[in-house]
Amino acid sequence: MTERILSISGLRGVIGDGLDPLYLTRFAAALGTMYEGGTVVVSRDGRATGEMVRLAVVSSLIATGCRVVDAGIATTPTCGVLVNHLGARGGLQITASHNPVQWNGLKPFSSDGSVFNRQLGETLIGLIESQKFSFKSWDGLGSVEVLSDPAGPHIERVLRLVNPDAIRSRKFKVVLDCNHGSGAVSTPRLLEQLGCEVIVLGGTADGQFEHTPEPIAENLTGLCDAVREHGADAGFAQDPDADRLAIVDNTGRYIGEELTLALAADHVLAKTPGVFVVNGSTSRINADIAAKHGCEFIRSWVGEANVTAMMKEKNAILGGEGNGGVIEPKVGYVRDSFVSMAYVLDGLAGGDRTLAEWADSLPAYTIVKDKLTCPREKVDVACEALRSAFADATPTEGDGLRLDWDNRWVQVRASNTEPIIRIIAEAPDESLANGLCREAVEIVKSAV
Repeated sequence: MTERILSISGLRGVIGDGLDPLYLTRFAAALGTMYEGGTVVVSRDGRATGEMVRLAVVSSLIATGCRVVDAGIATTPTCGVLVNHLGARGGLQITASHNPVQWNGLKPFSSDGSVFNRQLGETLIGLIESQKFSFKSWDGLGSVEVLSDPAGPHIERVLRLVNPDAIRSRKFKVVLDCNHGSGAVSTPRLLEQLGCEVIVLGGTADGQFEHTPEPIAENLTGLCDAVREHGADAGFAQDPDADRLAIVDNTGRYIGEELTLALAADHVLAKTPGVFVVNGSTSRINADIAAKHGCEFIRSWVGEANVTAMMKEKNAILGGEGNGGVIEPKVGYVRDSFVSMAYVLDGLAGGDRTLAEWADSLPAYTIVKDKLTCPREKVDVACEALRSAFADATPTEGDGLRLDWDNRWVQVRASNTEPIIRIIAEAPDESLANGLCREAVEIVKSAV
C-alpha cells in the first residue's frame, strides 16, 4: 500500500492504493464529530476522483448531524472564504493540491476560514484513531444544500483590495493556465471583472492535467510560449486547487513562485507598512523587501498552518510561502492565487513599468529546490550530517534544519504532504546556489 499521509494539515493518498472510501468516511466522521452538527462547507478541485471522495465524506458529515453546504468545484481559498462568509463551523476542501492525478486528499478548515492549527489537527487525528464518532439516530441526521454562487463572496473580497477602475483602464492581456484545475471555474471571471483580456489554457475543471501539475519552470514552458505568442502583459499559472500562483512576465520569462509573494509584498507594504510573516523555506528577497519598507519581518515554521498562526499572533499585514502562496487577512487566512493576481495587476496599473521591469528591480537571488524519497524517521540523521559538514554555518532547529551564512542558506526538512525530504538552498549567484544544493543532496544521500 502507498503511504497515506495524515498530518495536522489534512490527508493525502493514492486513490485505490491507500486512500479508500472506508478511510475517507472515518476522516469525515471524526471531522463531523468535532464540528458537533454545525454547518460545514464542502468543495473540491476538478480531479476525476473528486466525486467519489465527496460522496464518502458527505455521508459521514450527514451521519454526524452536520448541515453540509456543497460548493461544488471551487478553489481552496474560496472554501476558506465561504466558511467565514457563512459563519460556518468549518470546511473541507477535497484536493491533493499539486500531487499527481492518482492522488486526492482532504483539507479541513476551522471556523475562521483558516487551515487547522496544531491543536485542532491533533484532536482530529486522535478521533480518527480512536473512532469515537458521534453518529446520530435517524431523527438527528444532517442535511445537504447546494450553493448557487460559491465564488461570488471570494471575488468580491478580492476586488475590495485593489483599484479595479485603474486596472480596467489598462486593459491588460493575461494568459491564464488553470491546467484543468478548480481555478478554471472562477478565475477567468475575476480577471474579466478587472477588465483583462484573458486567454485560458486548460479551462475545463475536469482534472485531466495537460502538464505535471506543480507550477514550476519545467512544467510551464507552454505558458511561456503562449505569453510570447499573444504578446501578453503577464502569464499566471495555478496549481489544481488554485491556492498557489506562479508568474511568467511579459517577455515570456518564468519568474516563478518565489516572486509571487515578493511582488505582492512590495506592492502592499509600500502602501500599508506592518508585520510581514513568511516561512523558513522562503526566499530572503522578502526580508530585503520588508527592510526596504521599514517593516518587521518574521519567519515561521514551514506549513500554511504555522504561517497563519504566526500572522494571527503578530497581527500581520501580509504573509505567505515561497511556493506562490500569498495570505491576505482581509480576504482570509488561506493561500490565495486570486489575491496574488489582483495585487500584481494593481501594482502594474499604478506605475509605468512592465512586469519584467518590476521583477528586475527587486533584489536578485537564486533559490534551488530538490527532493529525495526518504523515510520520515531518517530526517534527523540527514540534519545531523549537514550540521557536521557545514559547521561554520548558523543553525536554526525545529523545522528540520536551516543553516545560514552571511550570503546564503540551506535547509533540509521532511515534507508535510509527501513521503520525501526537501533540500533548499539560496544564494545571490546561481552557480553558488546550485553548488550548495548539490553538495547538501550528496551529504544527505550518504547519510540516509
